[in-house]
Order: sequence, then structure tokens, then C-alpha cells
Amino acid sequence: MNHSPSLHDITEQLTSLKNAFLENPYPAEKLRKQQLIALKFSLLKHKNKLVKAVSADFGSRSEDETLLADIMPTVMAIEHAIKHLSSWMKTEKRKVAMLFQPISNRIIYQPLGVIGIMSPWNYPIYLSLGPLVAAIAAGNKAIIKPSEFTPYTNRIINDIVSEAFTSDEVALVEGDAEMAAHFSGLPFDHLIFTGSTAVGKKVMAAAAQNLTPVTLELGGKSPAIIGEDVTAEFAVERMMYGKCVNAGQTCVAPDYVLCPENKVSELKDEFQRQFSQLYPDLNCGDYSSIINSEQYTRLKTWLQDAVDKGATKFSMANNIDQESRLMPLTLLLNVNDSMQVMQQEIFGPLLPIVPYRNLQEAIKYVQDRPRPLALYVYTHNKGIEDDILKRTHSGGVCINDAATHVIQEDLPFGGVGPSGMGHYHAKEGFHTFSSVKPVLRRGKFNSAKLALPPYGKFIHKFIYNYLLK
Repeated sequence: MNHSPSLHDITEQLTSLKNAFLENPYPAEKLRKQQLIALKFSLLKHKNKLVKAVSADFGSRSEDETLLADIMPTVMAIEHAIKHLSSWMKTEKRKVAMLFQPISNRIIYQPLGVIGIMSPWNYPIYLSLGPLVAAIAAGNKAIIKPSEFTPYTNRIINDIVSEAFTSDEVALVEGDAEMAAHFSGLPFDHLIFTGSTAVGKKVMAAAAQNLTPVTLELGGKSPAIIGEDVTAEFAVERMMYGKCVNAGQTCVAPDYVLCPENKVSELKDEFQRQFSQLYPDLNCGDYSSIINSEQYTRLKTWLQDAVDKGATKFSMANNIDQESRLMPLTLLLNVNDSMQVMQQEIFGPLLPIVPYRNLQEAIKYVQDRPRPLALYVYTHNKGIEDDILKRTHSGGVCINDAATHVIQEDLPFGGVGPSGMGHYHAKEGFHTFSSVKPVLRRGKFNSAKLALPPYGKFIHKFIYNYLLK
């Protein structure tokens, strides 16, 4: 499989896959399961190579984080799809109003065709193969365009795909921003993009030229709200790993914390204590590097911008290593909206703390800002929980946890507004990559002819009296 084609080649590759799809536009359940089993087998076969490749791409990435946050969720998604595919594919009966009897209504879930998958660098395995699982379960072909920032990982994923699928089932192409722009403008039957909001807008604009439907998994500033009723120790324990995994380079990482003003000092101390317990030495291999020098410089620049504009920083470790790009969790107090860290998704181990006086003030703070991909609430009070759930919008929510909702195989995942559109994972992923086709069937007896012109007959008066009362 050639995974570095020219722009012309990728266009021809799409055409070839579309033609192959038309030869079998409704793959049998058995074939889909065989493909998913082959993907799982190949993924596990290359597991150790993937771990090393991801670490090489990052400079240093925790092997356990790759296993737990990239490979394990992909395997779980495959197993869930295999287990439930039969029920997902079933024809769904729908009711028929008395007026239209005797007919039958049903819905069938038909594969769309060829799915374009544009994946990012932060979780290069899960965010490439996760959408592929849903696309294959729904009976489609697919082309994956991974990030150019993970070349070692891309090479192994290409090997996995080549072993699990034929060249007329799934393809992988690499390339830079020019290739990504070309890819998003191709006439796919559906396009899924995971990445920043800014790039997501460009992808959607390009896809619109072909009226290609899109699923956008973006990001935004996901808030964490600490309730008055819980201790700082409890909140930090439940939040810490969701922020620190992959050094904060996670689209659903807590982006800022809304904390009762009387708990801020305690919160700061708890972050320091618990971070030291989890990562006593940043060089021990459990903590991941920032992906590249460009992202590292961006984070350092944003940190300095915040300090220059009045923020107070509290680093959880002092051994910041410029060469290895290991950046410890750093809290920011006294923040304001003029700072980059309060305007943009941070996507790294910086964490602003915003004090609030009462819950309504915290809710208003969230409401006044773009709707995020995730929202985290730390409370044992059901009233507080319900109030926040009903009055705020976000793609997903965790109560007393952080980020774990993404890897629940029976929960959909997606954003709302600026944080994205559409869902995948679980049954919703199957639906996203399917055409939901309503089918009406009328038998030998045609009751509709009774209501045909000329109008004014008894049946018309009966219908009007029955339906328009």
C-alpha cells in the first residue's frame, strides 16, 4: 500500500474505493465482523511497535499512557462493535397511523460509501482507528489521513491497516497541510475530522463544496466546577489524571477550574501534593513530553503572557527540561480574559484557577463562553449537579471524574457548537456512518385510492372531521 501518494493519486484512490463499494454496497454482517476481528488481531500484533513509535514521535511518551489511552480504548471499541453489530443492523419497525393502513413502515441502516478520517497527533492510534471501527461496522470503505507530526506511528498504523484490509477496503495517506486541505475537499460520502476549532472551520468549508456531511470533533475550554460541598483533596484526586495524562495534550482535559474562593489556597496545595505523588520524577517515564518544539514554545509563550499580564504561576516541579520538552503541571492564579490561556484551548499542562463566590456566578461564567467539548462537576449534592447539567451546554459531562467518559464504549462522543458537531462511538457511530433510510411498503390492497379525486366524497369529510378537529 502506497501511503504517501500525490494529490492526484489520492483523488484516484477515492474513485477506486467508491467503485469497489458499489460492487458490494451492503456488506454482510459476517464480513464486517471478519474485518473488525482482523483489525483487532493486527493491532494487538503490533502493540509493542506502536508503543515505541508513539514515544519516538513525542520524544518521550509514557508507554502505559499509550496502552491505556490509545490502544486499550481501540480494542474495547472493536469488541463492543462486534458484540452489538447484529442488533445495530436490524431493520427497525415504525408505527403507521390508522389513516394509512394497511401499509408497513421500517428503517434500514445503509452504508454511506467511503468515509474520510482526518486524525490528530495527540492520540494517534485511537483517533485514527476509533472512527475506522465505526465506519467498518456500518459497512463502509475508508481513507485515513493521520497527522504529519506522528510519522513513526503512522508507519505502524499503515502496517496494521495493510494486514487487516485489502487495498479496496481501507487506505492510509500521509502528507502535510497541503495534503490535508486537498483531502478535506474531496467528495467523500462522510468526513470526520478531529482537531482544533480553527482548522475545523476550514475543513467544513472545504467539505461544503461537495455537500459532504461532516462530523467535527473539536475542543474548546472545558471547565471543571468544584462544588462548595467537597474538599479540595477530593476534587484534585478525581481531576488530576484527566489533566496530566499525555501532559494535558487531550481535547477533553480540564482547561480551567472554577473554585469556591475560600478553597483556592487549599486547592493549590493539594495539586502540589498529589502531583508529587503521581510524578515524583518527571524523567521516570510516566510523564509525557510535549509533542514538538512548536507546541512547547507556544505553551511557554502563553505562560509568559499570563505572567506579564498579572497571573501568578505555581509549577508542580522545578526540573523543566527544554531539550526533552517535559513541562510539569503549572497552576495560574489571578487570571483575566486578556490572557491567551483564557482565550484559547490550552492543550497542555497549564491550568488556570478562577475563584467564584456562589454557584450561580460559576454557571454564568460557563454560559458566557463558547460551549466546550466537556464539563466536569465535583460535588456530592444532587441539586448542584442537576442545576449545572440543566443550565450549561457541553459535548459531554463527568460527575466526580475527568475525561473518562470518552472511553466508555456505550456512550456517544461529540461536541456542541464551537466544540464540534455530530457524534460517534457506540451505536451513534454506526448511525453517523449510515444512511438512515425510511421505507414504506404498501401491499396489494390500496386504501389510498378511496381518497383520490374527485373530492367532496364521504371519505373526505370523515378524514377532515377525524384529523382536523
